[in-house]
Amino acid sequence: MKTDSAVQNGILFVRLSGDLIGSPDTQQLLQSVDQHLGEELLHCAVDLSGIRYINSTGIGVLVSLLTKFRSRGGELVLINPADHPRKMLALTKLNAIFSVADDEAAAAQLLKTA
Repeated sequence: MKTDSAVQNGILFVRLSGDLIGSPDTQQLLQSVDQHLGEELLHCAVDLSGIRYINSTGIGVLVSLLTKFRSRGGELVLINPADHPRKMLALTKLNAIFSVADDEAAAAQLLKTA
């Protein structure tokens, strides 16, 4: 899995590609987000359009990220999940928990109103 992150207008944008299935990649993602949390960020948008496959560990990572931001009074939005992640979110009924946006601009708008 490849991870790219940037802060824009007080929002942490994380772009993921490949397979979100655990092991060192997910630990690196969590550590990267933790470093940004030290910057007092409250909002995060995770772009899942490049994720081909996600398993239960990957779902757990997304829930962990959501919990990190919500426990600080913030919010996390998923951007344009690809087909398999979208199906997994529906299967686990987490599509009712996560906010989903079509693109970065829509995610930023959702986070501004959160």
